[in-house]
Amino acid sequence: MSEEHALGFFERYLTLWVAICIVLAMGIGYLYPGLTDSFEAFEISGYSIPVVIVLFLMIYPIMVQTPFQKIIQAGKTAKPIIITLVLNWGVKPFLKAGLAWIFFAVIFARFLSPDMTSELIGGMILLGIAPCTAMVLVWSYLSKGNMGHTIVVTAVNSLSMLVFYAPLAIILLPIAGVGGTGLDVPFGKVAFGVLAYIGGPLVAGYLTRKIILDKKGVEWFEIFVNKLHYVSIIALLVTIVVIVSPHSNTITGQPLIVLLIAIPLLIQFLVMFIISYWTAKKLGLPYEDAAPTAQIATSNHFEVAIAMSVTLFGIDSLATLAAVTGLLIEVPVMLIIVNFCLRTQHWFPAITREEME
Repeated sequence: MSEEHALGFFERYLTLWVAICIVLAMGIGYLYPGLTDSFEAFEISGYSIPVVIVLFLMIYPIMVQTPFQKIIQAGKTAKPIIITLVLNWGVKPFLKAGLAWIFFAVIFARFLSPDMTSELIGGMILLGIAPCTAMVLVWSYLSKGNMGHTIVVTAVNSLSMLVFYAPLAIILLPIAGVGGTGLDVPFGKVAFGVLAYIGGPLVAGYLTRKIILDKKGVEWFEIFVNKLHYVSIIALLVTIVVIVSPHSNTITGQPLIVLLIAIPLLIQFLVMFIISYWTAKKLGLPYEDAAPTAQIATSNHFEVAIAMSVTLFGIDSLATLAAVTGLLIEVPVMLIIVNFCLRTQHWFPAITREEME
């Protein structure tokens, strides 16, 4: 059965639809300033139920199309997992903390008070130590990456947050002038995120795939998958609206600070992608593993970063603004990276059809 997912008209102009959704989200947040309180009234472990629903719809169609054998096979391949863990926990947090200090404590220091500098560096650090989970599944899917590998590494990353998040925060937050000795990792939030973003869609996708193939056959399954074709993309766009709209007033209230935040963020995304993509190529990974490896190492887990920024600095802090701005910058940047990956598949060794199956 074919698993090709060529980019059609809708996907080719996805950057435009994302831009429209960001503007829409900002407008909704401006018109309905009480939206944050409404979302907080419906939460599970700190996650807004609307966010959980749209993220499930974003990931479920991908899981349906991913054979469970690929996930098992990916779990037995150590190299991509080790590369991703090293990049996510040994490189990205320190790169982001260093760039934050250089820009906010040195280059932009004359525009910022000491308190502003501390909050901005703190927000960038909290963003840098939260590796991506849900959205990277869409980036990998659009890049024609190995979804089994993406699912396994995403799950490993999520679970490793329970081990590495707090120690790295304790080590790096003093750069921002914040003591991290009393920091507690958001265990419930991370655990629920693993269940909601990976476990739930994975189980639902596996059961859907098995039942349809067993009861209806391959031809009916292909018809069903085709009907799901745009569900992930539409859910991604709705996710942007749902996540950004409650924070729109925070963003629009300080546009100059948003611009200052965007500069080191863009540099970090670019540098991290180059390092991870080059590393994957040098270590001989096939494109199908290299693309998601680089994308996972480049992107971030905004829900955890925003939650920790609110906890440590406050909902109206510049740290929270930095975490939210990260989402606005990352989505269009990752779409550019997806397009770049698709255009550079020939840089990597080809894999046989038997290896793909």
